[in-house]
Amino acid sequence: MPLVILSRDGLPRAGAIDLSGVTPDRLAGLGIATIERMPVEIDGRQQPLAAAFSISGSLEEDGSIVCQGDFSRVHALGAGMRGGRIEVAGGVGHRAGARMAGGELVVSGGAGNWLAAGMSGGTVRIGGNAGDDAAAAFPGEAHGVTGGMIVIAGSTGRLAAARMRRGIVAIGGDCGPGIGFELRAGTVIVAGLLGRYAGLGMRRGSIIAAGPSAIPGPTFRPGATWSPPFLTLLERRLLAAGFRPPALNPALGTAPSWGWSSATWTQWHGETVSGGRGEFWVRAA
Repeated sequence: MPLVILSRDGLPRAGAIDLSGVTPDRLAGLGIATIERMPVEIDGRQQPLAAAFSISGSLEEDGSIVCQGDFSRVHALGAGMRGGRIEVAGGVGHRAGARMAGGELVVSGGAGNWLAAGMSGGTVRIGGNAGDDAAAAFPGEAHGVTGGMIVIAGSTGRLAAARMRRGIVAIGGDCGPGIGFELRAGTVIVAGLLGRYAGLGMRRGSIIAAGPSAIPGPTFRPGATWSPPFLTLLERRLLAAGFRPPALNPALGTAPSWGWSSATWTQWHGETVSGGRGEFWVRAA
């Protein structure tokens, strides 16, 4: 049985709860009583974890944590995690999975701002929408995500994957303005509508616009139109990770396909103002 963290009845009336450090790798080997006494920040004050949550089960069997109840005001869930698994039945607050280096964070609902910001490894899967700055760099930092995979079933706000250096970010819905801002490397996939200024300041990496009406900005120049084999391999990897874009997920009994094997794509290059050598892929057919 996993370790179960259940929000108490008073949690929905609380302000903000910061669960930084409450991760499977940090709690491994600790008993229930010790975990209950762990200090967390509730409305800006240090209080024991048991003040807002009831704890049961154990990490010993499978190294996983299951979060139940209202976690919409719980921030930094899974932040800094290096191993294990955290599963949330519902939504989470800001900075979920921030600076993750390993493990898996699975959220059935949505997430707030700064989802997986500064992440270097592991997997984050979000069943709903994410806020602004998903998979981005924190203010003042040169790089955002440097590894791992972030899969978001819904839409995101502004500046998703800003200053990303490595890894994969897949967005099943629409994205706000500035996705891939100053992208250094890595791969960003958007199955829905692109916001304005996509790839602004992009230097390397790939933005794959699989949705409708994708038009790169004027600082990108068109290249060849063809069917690159790597997109088929990427599709398989995303489907294996549970990526199911709503607009591209037919009601079939078999695994859905984006049809990348048969589609053709126009490969745009840029962003030329910054001297970048990135790739902006737009579905041509």
